Amino acid sequence: MTLKQLQYAVTVADTGNITEAAKKLFIAQPSLTASIHELEKEYGITIFYRSNKGIELTPDGDEFLGYARQVLDQAELIDERYTGKKGGKQRFSVSCQHYSFAVEAFVELLKTYGGDKYEFHMRETQTYDIIDDVAHLRSEIGILYLNPFNETVIKKALRDNSLIFEPLFTAKPHVFIGKNNPLAGRKSLVPEDLKPFPRLSYEQGSHNSFYFSEEILSTMDSDREIVVCDRASLFNMLIGLNGYTICSGVINEELNGPNIIAVPLKVDDYMDIGYVIPSAIRPSALTQSYIEILKSLTRQN
Repeated sequence: MTLKQLQYAVTVADTGNITEAAKKLFIAQPSLTASIHELEKEYGITIFYRSNKGIELTPDGDEFLGYARQVLDQAELIDERYTGKKGGKQRFSVSCQHYSFAVEAFVELLKTYGGDKYEFHMRETQTYDIIDDVAHLRSEIGILYLNPFNETVIKKALRDNSLIFEPLFTAKPHVFIGKNNPLAGRKSLVPEDLKPFPRLSYEQGSHNSFYFSEEILSTMDSDREIVVCDRASLFNMLIGLNGYTICSGVINEELNGPNIIAVPLKVDDYMDIGYVIPSAIRPSALTQSYIEILKSLTRQN
């Protein structure tokens, strides 16, 4: 195994096409294919499925590429430290539930540490994918919540993937609604108040268990359900349809606008919101900085 072979494999995975990867790497396609075959033979695994439609990662390949990216990142750091040469782009990835404070921290990290060249990924995604992204090192850190209802299932998934959860803050349930919603003038709400209105929630894909729901009190009965994939759609429907969603109550008006408000929900429950990282890998400098920004922002909230 060489660093060059690892870079070849990562580039093939990123492009999803051997021909395109060869062009990007400035090598002949047969040489690239031979290099991948050598890696597969050395470790006794198949990294890519090959078909007439192209290539895709195998489960073994997915795991292998996670380690390969880590090795390449560490090699770049060594190069910078001992040769004084700056590497290529700064790279950082976070996978999270749909929290405005996570985006705010991401923006602050980018402004402070992005430099002249960078490739930063903000993945607002499904709960299961957050765990999978961090476990396979597609993201350095993930952000999600635990509460008495979901913690047994989520903690088992974290243990199975050698991840640890570190709490940031505890939030009481709130209801996000549009500022013109009939409930907007209330100082607090109870579940009964919400029955006439449609409930919005985020799609969880094939892992659509209540335990992976991003919204607290996911088993609460509702006659009208709307499921969306992104924050913009959810906010538009909160406003346009007088819908609601149950959440942490933490919102950034600068990022999300003035038309969404949070009203406390009077129920006996809470959300421990925190971050997940691999248990056996020391966080990178950028990850540590992101965590410090998260802590600063959530202390303010």
